[in-house]
Amino acid sequence: MSKLQKILVRARRQVFSEMVGNNPSIFQGEGYDFIELREYMAGDDIRHIDWNITAKMQKPFIKIFREERELNVVVASVLNGSVHFGSKKFKQDVIAEIVALLSFSTLKNGDLLSSYIYTDEMVSHLKPSKKLHQVQKSVDEILNFDALNKKVDFKFIADSLFKRLKRKSLIIIVGDFFEIPDFRLLAKKHEVVAIIVRDHLEEKPPQMGFSSLVDPESGSILEGDFNKSSVKSYAAKVHAHDRELYSRLRKDQIRFTKIYTDSSVGVLLRRLFEGR
Repeated sequence: MSKLQKILVRARRQVFSEMVGNNPSIFQGEGYDFIELREYMAGDDIRHIDWNITAKMQKPFIKIFREERELNVVVASVLNGSVHFGSKKFKQDVIAEIVALLSFSTLKNGDLLSSYIYTDEMVSHLKPSKKLHQVQKSVDEILNFDALNKKVDFKFIADSLFKRLKRKSLIIIVGDFFEIPDFRLLAKKHEVVAIIVRDHLEEKPPQMGFSSLVDPESGSILEGDFNKSSVKSYAAKVHAHDRELYSRLRKDQIRFTKIYTDSSVGVLLRRLFEGR
């Protein structure tokens, strides 16, 4: 069985028999059918806080919604060179798994699905559809895309989606986010969710001594002594970058999660979209 077939079979089984089998939807958005109130939990969307109930109860409560109308779900995969990396599994393969799960979930809900592949340009676009074959086409494009030597331009991505999407949409942007995006305007027009895909090894690399590393985006070679001090300094820079990234996403009211290449993708997606 090919990698494509394995991803599709596993994702379809999770969505149609396990992942959302007892749930009306994993996607929740503004203005949809109100279900219940529950106490606020870390990671919930603060825009859903019911301030009247919060004032009465003296602790924060949020509203839980279920879609009452068709959602327009847009999945944008960002495939710059750094996704061609992974200690056990390439980040690019994990992005394909995520897209498969999100796509099957969208179609199971009866919502419209469209997908994009971006680098510093728009590489591919599949128009809104409710047909299952779109999932296979989308995942196949991701798996077979040559990401090496490709760069990312988040400004181009934000501007492109802002101009192209006329109807309010749920936009899910999947990438490794080693640059800080500005989705502020996009998030005012649409509901935007960011899924950060990383490998533990790129955040906390081991000591390698004198080595040569190739930048997967530029192709340039970096030579040096990657000793205890230098890898510790590198890990600190990644940590600082992520703190700034999370701060920016929260400021722009964008929900997000981080998925590592050895994570259980289905569990983390369900937590994200259930707001837990």
